[in-house]
Order: sequence, then C-alpha cells, then structure tokens
Amino acid sequence: MAWLQLCLKLYTFLDQFDNLEKHTQWGIDFLERYTKFVKERTEIEHAYAKQLRNLVKKNCPKRPKDEEPRFSSCLSFYTILNELNDYAGQREVVAEEMGRRVYGELMRYTHELKSERKVHLQEGRKAQQYLDQCWKQMDNSKKKFERECRETEKAQLGYEKIDNDPNATKADVEKAKAQLYLRTHMADESKNEYAAQLQNFNGEQQKHFYSAIPIIFKNLQDMDERRTLKLSESYKGFADVERKVIPIISKCLEGMVVASKSVDERRDSQIVVESFKSGFEPPADFPFEDFSQNIYRAGSEGTISTPKTDSSRADPKHTIGKTKGKLWLFGKKPKGPAVEDFSHLPPEQRRKKLQQRIDELSRELQKEVDQRDALNKMKDVYEKNPQMGDPGSLQPKIAETMSNMDRLRVEIQKNEAWLTEVEGKPGVRGDRRPSADVNHHHHTPHGRESPEGSYNEDAPQENRGPPQPDPHEFDDEFDDDDPLPAVGHCKALYAFDSQNEGTLAMVEGEVMYIIEEDKGDGWTRARKQNGEEGYVPTSYVDITLEKNSKGS
Repeated sequence: MAWLQLCLKLYTFLDQFDNLEKHTQWGIDFLERYTKFVKERTEIEHAYAKQLRNLVKKNCPKRPKDEEPRFSSCLSFYTILNELNDYAGQREVVAEEMGRRVYGELMRYTHELKSERKVHLQEGRKAQQYLDQCWKQMDNSKKKFERECRETEKAQLGYEKIDNDPNATKADVEKAKAQLYLRTHMADESKNEYAAQLQNFNGEQQKHFYSAIPIIFKNLQDMDERRTLKLSESYKGFADVERKVIPIISKCLEGMVVASKSVDERRDSQIVVESFKSGFEPPADFPFEDFSQNIYRAGSEGTISTPKTDSSRADPKHTIGKTKGKLWLFGKKPKGPAVEDFSHLPPEQRRKKLQQRIDELSRELQKEVDQRDALNKMKDVYEKNPQMGDPGSLQPKIAETMSNMDRLRVEIQKNEAWLTEVEGKPGVRGDRRPSADVNHHHHTPHGRESPEGSYNEDAPQENRGPPQPDPHEFDDEFDDDDPLPAVGHCKALYAFDSQNEGTLAMVEGEVMYIIEEDKGDGWTRARKQNGEEGYVPTSYVDITLEKNSKGS
C-alpha cells in the first residue's frame, strides 16, 4: 500500500512538471505572437510613411518656381504638403524606434528565454531521471531480497523434511543444512543491500522533493514572471514611442491649421485681376444706323425736308472693325505670330512680359559683369605674378565678355524703350519694378551702368535715387534675397592678401564655404564664416564639393 501511494505521488509530480513545461511553452508562444504583432505594426508604419511621402511627391509642383501660381490657396496647400512630409517623417521615426526598442528587444529576450527554459527543464528531467534510477536500484534490491527470502524458506522446509526422514542419510542432512545456511546468508546480504538502497532512495527522494525540484520550480516561476514583466515593459514602450512624437505631430497639424488660415480669397482675386487685365478701355456705344432714309427719299422726292446723309457719321464697318480687336475679354483672342516687342498682347500683359524680359537680361548682364571683373582681377594677379600665368591669354575671353555686355545693354535699352511706349510716358515709369542692379558691387573701368542695368553715359549714378517697387506688382512679394547657397567648402593652402576690390583675404588653414565654382578664370567665389564674400585664387585652396549642401 505504501508503494502504491509513493508511485501515485511520483506520477502526480510528473504531471505537475509536465503542466509547468506546457505553461512555460505557452508563455513563449504568446511572447512570440506579440513580437510578430509589433513587427507587423512596424511594417504598417513604414508602408504608411512611404505612401504619405509618395502622395506628397505626386502633388508637389513639377513646374519651375517662377511658373507656379502665386495664389494663397496654392501656397497654403504646398505648406500643408511640407507639413505632411514632416508628419511622414515622424511615422518613420515611430517605425524605427518601435523596431529597435520594442521588436529588437523582444527578439533578443525571446531567444534568451528559450535558452533559460531549456536549461531549467533539462535540470528537472535530470533530477527526475536520477531519482528514477535510485528508485529502480532500490526496487531491484527489494525484489532480490524477496526472492532470497523465498529461496531460504524453501531451503528451510527441505532441511526440516530431510532431518525428520528416518531413511535419510547423514550426508543428505548435512547437505540440506549447508544449503539452508547458504540461502540464509544470501538472504541476509540481500536484506542489507535492500536496506542500504532504501535508505539512499529515501534520502535522494527527500532531497529531490524538498530541495532540487523546488529550486527548479522556483526558477521556472521567476522566468515566467520576468516574461510577464517584459511584456508589461514592452507594452509601455510601445506607447512611449508613439507618445514621444506627438508634440512634433501636433506642430505639423498646427502648421496645417495656420496654412489654412493664411488663405486670402481677396488677394487671390486681385492676383487674377493683375494677371489677366488687358489695359483696354471699354468699347464705345454703337451709333444708330438709319436705314429709313431711302424710304423717305422714294416717297417724297421733291420735298425740302428730305434728310441728307450725315458725312460726320462713322462708318459702321469701320467702327466695328476698330472695336473688334479690343473685345478680347468677350471674344476670342486674335491669333497671330508672336513678335519681339509683344505688341500682339494687351497693353498690361505686354508691359509684364517686357518687364520680365528686362529682368532676365539684367541678370544675364550681371553674370557677364561678374565674369569680366573676375577676369580683370585674374589678369592683375598674372601681371603681378607672371609665374602663375600669361595675362595675354585672358584677353580673348575679356573681349568676348565685353561684347556680350554690350549686346545685353542694347537689348535692355530696346526693351525699356518698348516698355516706356506701353506706359505712355517719356521716361521709364518710376513705380514699376526696377531691373536688376548689374553694377552694384563691382568697379567698372569701361563706362557706367545704371541701377536699371542699362548703359548710361549721361546720368551719374550718385544722382539717381533708388527705384521704388510697384506695390501692385504681386511678383515682388516672392522675391528671394537670401545669400547664394553653398555648393561645398574649401581650406586655404596658402595665405592670400586681398589687394583688389572683390577679392577675399584668407590665412593658411582657414575653412570657407564655396558659393560659386571656378568658371575657368582661375578664381573661386567663397564666403567666410562671418558672411564676408569674395573671390580667392583656385590654386590657393583645397576644394571639396558637396551634393545638396545649403548655405550657412
């Protein structure tokens, strides 16, 4: 009965061990399922951010900036696109942080948890196997002792039978007695071995149930509690990653709200008016055409009151033909080849086109002036330092630059004359947008250029006041006066002492921004950290061009 109870206890223990094994496996499966959930959430965030960026890219303007509509509704929408692009960046941050802090940590912890569980289960199975081995040894010694006792009993009965048999010889009695003695001795040895094995098993069983197994179960319990705590921490980290970007996302949303409030319907309407107004006067009234004169003439040829034809009455055909070309707002725009002076356009549109062309020519003239000044400075350097180059080799390029400058000045004067004609004034209108200043910073030894960009020999620059921008010219609101962006940086290999205007002094080892590359004249335009700009010899610096770099 005692052995049956022991076996039941052992089976009950094995059942509990199997239950713990199943539970810990379930815990790891649940941890892996949550890890998979985090991974899929991370992939969703990455895909969402990518789709948002593609959406922004698809809706961003593809035309040059000058051709973009300047309506406040369009500008607000582009601001919203920029904010949405920043919002997509925050979704990427969420995905990256979630992948690194939550998913990556869970993957590492799951691997460690599996290894720890495997060790604990192996220790439990090893302890159980050792106890089973002790139990088998004890059971074998018990069975052996039981067999020896039965054999001893048989030997006892045999000896008594022979000893009581009167026909048995003395040799038979001695033999039976010796057999009994041997069996008794073997039974005693089996008894001692069984007692030793039983004592050993009881000790190991005590150690197993009260020491080894409780420790293993405690380790499994601690492991499972750590797993539960890890899940709790990852749940919180899952939310913290999202909560960390909420302030920036809120700023993006606030930026969208601000952009929506910046829409000005009246300003947009004024832009449309300024963009399409023609400058034509409204057509005059059509005169009355009296077709009844012939009737009066035929009815009373001799009457004195026959009305005469008014020679001062305008010809209907001539009147219609005269006004027909001005009714562009109400009819089709006359089709004709575009001419150089834009005379095929309405007056106001013609004025804008001419002003745009003057601005473009002024910018080209400014580039030529900069190139001429750079060539002159390089020529001066060559004259002072013949070992650096031949000054005569720059003369063809200087001559070509001067020719381009003269050509551009003529073009600017011609277009300004057309503009003056459109504006109906003897001089260039002062309230229109001025041309680009082409000789603002540079010394011009070959003549004077006006701030308008045209060549002027009569009016001195110091007597001309700065031109005022046209308050009705909406394009001025978008002019960008930011400094030129940097295209790289350079380090001075040698010291350079600025002797001429427009050059930039530097010391050996000084680091500066590159804002304009060498155009073949041996000079590079640079900007110091304090914002000072000028030209430095290309051979004096070590240049590193950077892609997508921005000015400081």
